Amino acid sequence: MDMVNMLNLILVVILVVILLLGIIAVLLYVKIRNKKAPKDETIHIKQPEQKNNLITRDGKEIDSIYKFMEFDEIKDNMIIRKNGKQYVMVIKCKGINYDLLSEDEKNAVESGFIEFLNTLRFPIQLYVQTRTLNFTELINGYNARIEDVQNQITKLKAQLETAKRRGAKDMIPRINFEIQRKQNILEYGESITGYTEKLGNSKNILQQKTYVVISYFTSEFGDTSTYSKEEINDVAFSELYTRAQTLIRALASAEVAGTVLNSEELMELLYVAYNRDESEVYTLRNALDSEYNRLYSTAKDVIEEKKKRIEKQIEEEATKMATKSIIDADKKIREERMKEQRIKQRALEILEENKDEMSKMLYDESKKQMEGTKEETQKSNKRVVKKNI
Repeated sequence: MDMVNMLNLILVVILVVILLLGIIAVLLYVKIRNKKAPKDETIHIKQPEQKNNLITRDGKEIDSIYKFMEFDEIKDNMIIRKNGKQYVMVIKCKGINYDLLSEDEKNAVESGFIEFLNTLRFPIQLYVQTRTLNFTELINGYNARIEDVQNQITKLKAQLETAKRRGAKDMIPRINFEIQRKQNILEYGESITGYTEKLGNSKNILQQKTYVVISYFTSEFGDTSTYSKEEINDVAFSELYTRAQTLIRALASAEVAGTVLNSEELMELLYVAYNRDESEVYTLRNALDSEYNRLYSTAKDVIEEKKKRIEKQIEEEATKMATKSIIDADKKIREERMKEQRIKQRALEILEENKDEMSKMLYDESKKQMEGTKEETQKSNKRVVKKNI
């Protein structure tokens, strides 16, 4: 009896387990079927918002590149900021070496600086910018002058050859002296250029520039709603220029010279400020010379380059042709002169041979005429030579 009860219990447990497994299987089947079944409703996927704002290195967002640069434009030697609400003018200062001054001179400079501070009636900012010295423009100027001296030496050598062929002994020493003088200038210029190039290759030569920044806000002008933008710009320029001239005169009492930066110099100032590393390699002047703002090409006009090459070639060929014509004409003149001299010499010899057959008066008159003709021929030849020169 105990065995039968045990078997029945086992059978009940088995049936319960089978039932549970069946329920689980049905639930899994329904779940899988629901996943595969298409839904009638349209699924709307939310697209992420696209942000056109720029991100700075510290993670802050800015609206545009103009807001990042913190100025609107450069116009009439002024930096315009904050949508035309602030106008900025910059004065470049050039001072003196204070440590090299005597005590009296130092006291005078300090008194002048105190006077400058007392004259301030509006806020200013001092801005110091350190740059690596760029000798590119200076070296280019030296090379241009060296090339000009070389061309002058070439022309002088051509004149020297012409003088030697013509036999102008009085001109040869002067031309040689001029050639030697030009060669000394050339050697000196080449040495200065080489030394400057070595300085330019050094990255340790720095230049510190000091600027005084003056600002003018349109709120100082009052209600600007009745004025046009051009009128506001004129008022701002007039006010800033007056302030700048006042500061320049006050700085002069402290032995500091000041000049107002023009629009191009303001561009260079901002270019260096925003491109500290790249400005040493690619300067603003290089960017402007390469015409970076052209739409399709940054190279110079090919036609203009061809015209320059043709003009240079024409100049060289014309110089060669003129030199050759002078040499040929001089050679022809010398040949004609030698021919005439030989004729006159032979005529005098014939006259001497027939001297005994003529009277003394006839002989003297004939000889006088020949010698007069000879002198006149020499004068005529000299006039021809001077005309050709």
